[in-house]
Amino acid sequence: MSSETIVTGIFLISAVIAVGIMINSIFPIIYTTADTFGSMSHQADEKMRTDIKIVNTYASSPSSVKIWLKNVGTANIHTNMLDTSDIFIGPVGNFERKSLAGLYTIEESTNGYWDSGETLSITNTSSIFWNEGDVIYFSIVLSNGVTRSEKFTSD
Repeated sequence: MSSETIVTGIFLISAVIAVGIMINSIFPIIYTTADTFGSMSHQADEKMRTDIKIVNTYASSPSSVKIWLKNVGTANIHTNMLDTSDIFIGPVGNFERKSLAGLYTIEESTNGYWDSGETLSITNTSSIFWNEGDVIYFSIVLSNGVTRSEKFTSD
């Protein structure tokens, strides 16, 4: 009878130790997974709140372009994000990629952010030449992945 109690006690202690080992091995995985989902959720939220609209475009030959964009989302976009963004511009099938840094001004801005409702103007001289009447391709890709594109005709 006492031998059965000792065996049951040993099984109970073994089960508690096994559960402890299992929790210690699974907890880091759960923590890492939860952190990953939190980061992905934050990135998705930022991307959903960021929305821009191309308001007007103007291109003149041989290589000059002016583009106005409006921040129509709820997120305020910092100039650091704009400086790490890219634009693609040029005749359809022959465009170039450029960094947005130094090519833009935020009209009405006083705080270093492209706030909701403010206008961003891009002035660029391309190294690729085009003729009057050519279809010009323009695309902006913000560093968080938000993209807007437009095709328009050169004057």
